Amino acid sequence: MANAQARPTPRPGVLAIAPYVPGRSEAPGAAKVYKLSSNETPLGPSPRAVEAFRDAAAHLEAYPDGAAARLREAIGARYGLDPARIVCGAGSDELLNLIAHAYIGPGDEGLFCEHGFLVYRIAITAAGGTPVVAPEKNFTTDVDALLAAVTDRTRVVFVANPNNPTGTYISHAEMARLRAGLPPHVLLVIDAAYSEYVRANDYTSGLELAATAPNVVMTRTFSKIHGLAALRIGWAFGPAEVIDALNRVRGPFNVSAPAIAAGVAAMQDPAHEQKAAEHNQRWLAWVTENIRALGLEVTPSVGNFVLIHFPDEDGRRAPDADAFLLSRGLVLRAVASYGLPNALRMTIGTEEANRLVVEALREFLGKA
Repeated sequence: MANAQARPTPRPGVLAIAPYVPGRSEAPGAAKVYKLSSNETPLGPSPRAVEAFRDAAAHLEAYPDGAAARLREAIGARYGLDPARIVCGAGSDELLNLIAHAYIGPGDEGLFCEHGFLVYRIAITAAGGTPVVAPEKNFTTDVDALLAAVTDRTRVVFVANPNNPTGTYISHAEMARLRAGLPPHVLLVIDAAYSEYVRANDYTSGLELAATAPNVVMTRTFSKIHGLAALRIGWAFGPAEVIDALNRVRGPFNVSAPAIAAGVAAMQDPAHEQKAAEHNQRWLAWVTENIRALGLEVTPSVGNFVLIHFPDEDGRRAPDADAFLLSRGLVLRAVASYGLPNALRMTIGTEEANRLVVEALREFLGKA
């Protein structure tokens, strides 16, 4: 038989994908572990969401609502959106992948920034497309560089705003300029996973563009400020035609019933979200100021994490700091896979965790 193979073989490109590696959660030998590697909220989920999750456990034999109607309605009510233009998924990661599968194929290109979320490359490549990377300026999305990288094969542009792992953002005016400069057939995806934390006056999440432009979709998540990462809930809002396409390619029951119930409850508890935002606002500033005082560079962040840069000196590089912190139970995120081999990303944690990181870095740098 012609072209016989010894075993099933994935299609070209699949085995070239570097699997996504999540933040570590363990520190072997440490008496207590402080996980600051995955941008989880230190306040946890809303008590209402926990109660709703527990109540849903009494009905695990039943399939969830495949349309996640209650959740879409709750999101719509919270933000003043048409629920028909919302689609929910198993985290915003699933939605990013669905977008790539719906709009990118062999010969097509997907575009993203130099230090953009790793899932963009994976989603584009898995869909059979070619990932294209635009350089950043000062660890920030460069609109001109993105527009210069657009070709007649570009189908989707992914922009995280704020960006992970840098924590930087571009203004509403810059995002609007990016959208205006794109050909009408190119879909702009605004990944606003950290938008609830931003307090900059010139920032918007992308809802307005997604509501009015025919080629913009915005994705959000319940994994960050809402503290529901374990349940995997995300949502996207955009033109009816885009949402229709995503509904055609998603799984029929892609959001579980407990996740739907907890998500609805989270949407109905804005006070808990505000409490988490206020905690982050206070400690983001404190962590940034105190780590800079040690002589380390910290990229200005509007998210719930900071990117810490280390000197290019033997014994003081990021891997050395990572090992030192890990030995004390402080788990940060190495970001070499993002093209940042000499930096670590630190989630803003509890007061105790934040203070311990600063003191450990002080000791690591010999400034204790």
